[in-house]
Amino acid sequence: MKLQNTLILSFILLFNNNVYAISEDAAACYKAFDRGDLSTSATLSSKALRANDQDRDALICQGRTLSAHHDLNGALLAFNKADALSVDAFDKTVIALITSHAYKAENQLEQALASYQQAITYSRQAKYPGFERMSDIAIGDIHFQLQKYDLALAFYKKANELDANDNERGESYEKIAFTYHTLKQDELALENQVKAFLMHEKAGTLDQYAHSSVELGRYYVIAKKYDSAENVLNKIIKFAKEQGGQYYEAKGSYVLALSKAARGDTPAAKTLVDYAKGIAQAINDTQLAEEITKETQGLF
Repeated sequence: MKLQNTLILSFILLFNNNVYAISEDAAACYKAFDRGDLSTSATLSSKALRANDQDRDALICQGRTLSAHHDLNGALLAFNKADALSVDAFDKTVIALITSHAYKAENQLEQALASYQQAITYSRQAKYPGFERMSDIAIGDIHFQLQKYDLALAFYKKANELDANDNERGESYEKIAFTYHTLKQDELALENQVKAFLMHEKAGTLDQYAHSSVELGRYYVIAKKYDSAENVLNKIIKFAKEQGGQYYEAKGSYVLALSKAARGDTPAAKTLVDYAKGIAQAINDTQLAEEITKETQGLF
């Protein structure tokens, strides 16, 4: 599970508990978990449960800590106990979501899919579309992982209909674009990546903006719209240099090389690839280096 989702869930849980008194140890457990201190979160959840074995928040924190330690059975036991203490659809949605994440973390994908579907049912009862959207995205990701791209696309589009802000729209459009690209429907991939870029340019983080720029450049190259590709890529390379973002400087450079090579400018393409590889080596990013080699293999 992404750290961002972990933090969001922690906030939601703590916010939801404003309606009743959360125990001091359970609150401290959440904070320890979110900063990655699993030893402390385990100690605090156990302490809270010794004082009150009906402490729903302590059970949730215990379950999340056990899941982080890959103890799925222990996590599910804690979540089931917490679910039995949940009285409304909102609380049950949260339990269903964190249970889904636990299954997904252990690659038990069919169980995760069923749990995310349960989260959707509860989120509709709770009238909380944000949780439904989160579940749609997660289900889409699982179908994509299983190479069921048409199903993934359907769930990403469902999530897109529930987007509440430009940041969420940017995320949905990017997933839709990449799925179309995987399905080799590159005109639709480009169309949706343009939308993703515009959303991230307006409301995204620097990483989101940079990533969407590089991918937009890539799709322009595939569509043989080289002027547009080079305009976007040169802009993001310059931006990355100014911001100290060497990772995206390298990615932008090797994708720009694809455009140069397609136009027959082999010397420029080779210079750009060598430059990108040099950055990957300098920042000791072996995964990036492998990506550059793979994507530029046979280019010249």
